[in-house]
Amino acid sequence: MRKKWIAEFIGSYFLVFAGTGAVIVNTLTSSLTHIGVAITFGLVVMALIYAFGHVSGAHFNPAVTLAFLFLRQIDARTALSFVVTQCLGAVAASLTLLYMFGHVGSLGATMPAGSWQQSAVMEFILTFALMLVILASAVHAKASKSFAGIAIGGTVALEAMFAGPVSGASMNPARSLGPALVSGSLSYLWLYIVCTTAGAIVAAYVYNLLHE
Repeated sequence: MRKKWIAEFIGSYFLVFAGTGAVIVNTLTSSLTHIGVAITFGLVVMALIYAFGHVSGAHFNPAVTLAFLFLRQIDARTALSFVVTQCLGAVAASLTLLYMFGHVGSLGATMPAGSWQQSAVMEFILTFALMLVILASAVHAKASKSFAGIAIGGTVALEAMFAGPVSGASMNPARSLGPALVSGSLSYLWLYIVCTTAGAIVAAYVYNLLHE
């Protein structure tokens, strides 16, 4: 288990460090643009899946971990330890970015651009779609698992590209938790925990219906 915890910590750390770091750099320099930030998130997810998928399954996302628990792919004890490790990695990354850049752009915290209801629906749908891609590309017996990283990273980039300006395109409670806790931007944190987790679990339920 120790190897899995280390993989989940490092993966969650670099996902938040690179992804929200791109938001901060773009806030400071305007050099990446929104598209560049979206691509950064997709590429770091893809790279981390290939780096750590064979070690821990490359969750790096409490919503994904809880969906796997729902499917009984992992036990409750492992799921809890993964969620704690992922959140610690995300907070550590945000603390690193705070030390490097200061309180810039709320450290990439996810916030609704419009109403919270709009962002709630968006995050549910985004995470639902992402979880279906994860299950179909990395779990299903007939999946070409060597392409899972490309499929999942591409989905993250695509969803971040069109939904980032609406809800921040979190799709990941840990990704939202780290910047929110460190920057103090806690107002809508519940939304990015509840709606992403619900989207992933409903996707797992639908996956079961399709493949049972």
